[in-house]
Amino acid sequence: MSNSLFRKKSLATIIKDAKDGLADGHETGGMNKVLKVKDLTAMGIAAVIGAGIFSTIGEASFHGGPGVSLLFVITAITCGFSALCYAEFASRVPVSGSAYTYSYVTFGELAAWVIGWALILEYAIGNIAVAISWSGYFNNLLGGIGLSLPSWLASNYDSATPAIVAAAPHIAGIPVILNLPAFIIVVLVTYLAYVGIQESKRSANFMVALKILVILFVIVVGFFYVNKANWHPFMPNGFSGVLKGVSAVFFAYIGFDAISTTAEECENPQRDLPKGMIYSLIICTVLYILISFVLTGMVPFYKLKVDDPLAFVFDQVHLPWISYLISVSAVVATTSVLLVFQIGQPRIWMSMSRDGLLPKRFGKIHPRFQTPSYATIVTGLLVGVPALFLNLTIVTDLTSIGTLFAFILVCGGVLILPREDKAVVKRFQLPYINGQIIVPVLIIGLAIFFRQEIGQKFSFTGGWEIWKHNIPFYIFVLVTLIMTMMSATRKLSLIPVLGMLSCFYLMTEIALKNWIVFSIWLAIGLTIYFLYSYSHSKLGKKA
Repeated sequence: MSNSLFRKKSLATIIKDAKDGLADGHETGGMNKVLKVKDLTAMGIAAVIGAGIFSTIGEASFHGGPGVSLLFVITAITCGFSALCYAEFASRVPVSGSAYTYSYVTFGELAAWVIGWALILEYAIGNIAVAISWSGYFNNLLGGIGLSLPSWLASNYDSATPAIVAAAPHIAGIPVILNLPAFIIVVLVTYLAYVGIQESKRSANFMVALKILVILFVIVVGFFYVNKANWHPFMPNGFSGVLKGVSAVFFAYIGFDAISTTAEECENPQRDLPKGMIYSLIICTVLYILISFVLTGMVPFYKLKVDDPLAFVFDQVHLPWISYLISVSAVVATTSVLLVFQIGQPRIWMSMSRDGLLPKRFGKIHPRFQTPSYATIVTGLLVGVPALFLNLTIVTDLTSIGTLFAFILVCGGVLILPREDKAVVKRFQLPYINGQIIVPVLIIGLAIFFRQEIGQKFSFTGGWEIWKHNIPFYIFVLVTLIMTMMSATRKLSLIPVLGMLSCFYLMTEIALKNWIVFSIWLAIGLTIYFLYSYSHSKLGKKA
């Protein structure tokens, strides 16, 4: 059984299955190949520049001051390692499925299922938080023009105040409290994802162009109101203060990997997917750094612990009309995030269905719209219904864990892939840099530089209540030691090793309670795998 749990699909088999559209009664062929580099770059920007730049950047700036710009660079480099590894896989395995498919090639079926299940957190469940955030921006936008929805139509059961409950209509004594804007936007975006990639592409391109124009306008105007004295000291709380914003800043980068799910709708995925990922990451990083300098220059960093920092700083300099413009941009930005994630999730389910790990209906392609129609509808229901009733914005950190877990497996998978002759292969290939010396030297150097922080982590004077929160860090240290020794003895490639370790470190910055919930989520996924997927696996039946 252990062998069957780690059975792998060959690259040739995966590509053949994707091309063999109607095999085994599976309607998985004929997807519309319309995406080019500019479209993929736009989709990457659409997924990345969302709620993060309009909200979480304020929290990070509060802790790190102007030095938060360094954190954006560090996080971008971390994501860059993962993006390069994704690009390597995307060029070798030009089919839908993202990290799920890549793990099936390198680690085997069980790992593929686990990562597919974890990606539900990133895409489907994470989108619930985005939809609720969109509703908040939209209601503020309505307020700016003197309109408003009844409070019971723009709230959730678990966040409604007594006044909202009292104002709501009651059915059989139960108050009717709905977040109607969140539900409506999910329905509209799901419809757009359902009717075709061409329509989705045009919408994403338009929204990206609009929000980049607004962000550039905000940056240019904001620099005229910058007080350079606010940039001193550069790191008011030291480097440890900068690092406190790790989780918030990383959340602002989530999404660039979603474009790898559209591989079968690219005109030339082996050439264009790597470029789209890397270009979108570079553009977003430059915009984030400029925004961080504007924010911390316009007002002192200690005033930025607010929900809407961009709007707040322009209110402080008496430009409320720009605040309203930012609200419009925030609505557009979160809509584009919803769209890209609603496109990504059904294509992962489609790939899992092809392999027999999910029922065949999830792999059905609409004969007219050429999209995974059934999976798209299920994704819409999975996001829309909870957003209508519940306040699940707490899944932000949980979403980050699922994403980082996927990044780690993709980086690890690249280490397993056999190297190919670059003179023969005419596509993107991750450059090999021998990590034999660089990794040990880098790890020792970082350990010396952060010796005080590490010493605090290993101080057991606080008892179990303090010690237990450092368990993820202790696991990270153990993994780091193993990877360092393997790099020294087996000459591992530098970029994927750094990708794995940097992503794992970011996971240690997320609270232990989220690790526990994530473990429970994985346990539920494993139960489904053994009750259904294991026995229905096509690879298992062939064996």
